[in-house]
Amino acid sequence: MTPAVLTTLLPGAAEAELEDWGPLKEATGDAMTVHGLELWVDGAKSAGIWQVTPGPSYWCQDEHEVIYVLSGRMTVTPDGGEPLEVKAGDIAVFPLGWSGTWVIHETLRKVYVVF
Repeated sequence: MTPAVLTTLLPGAAEAELEDWGPLKEATGDAMTVHGLELWVDGAKSAGIWQVTPGPSYWCQDEHEVIYVLSGRMTVTPDGGEPLEVKAGDIAVFPLGWSGTWVIHETLRKVYVVF
């Protein structure tokens, strides 16, 4: 078996400088600002760091997404389901077809993988 080779490294991801990605199109209240950094992309698949300011938003997943929250806190509520709090140190999976709300309570920074 060939050992895995690390091709991208981002030391200090929790404090890394991010690019301004503009307003969050999924926001359902006041404007929310997104910052991020793509570390890997292959067509529609990608991985990186994503940060958003507080507010409500509505999501319809057209891909699978796994996140690890580096900082901040949010409540996610799937359509027809119960709310769940997601906070720093948590991992969450949003499968293809998931839809519902994300209410960001404090600026949220996450590592994401979309596939």
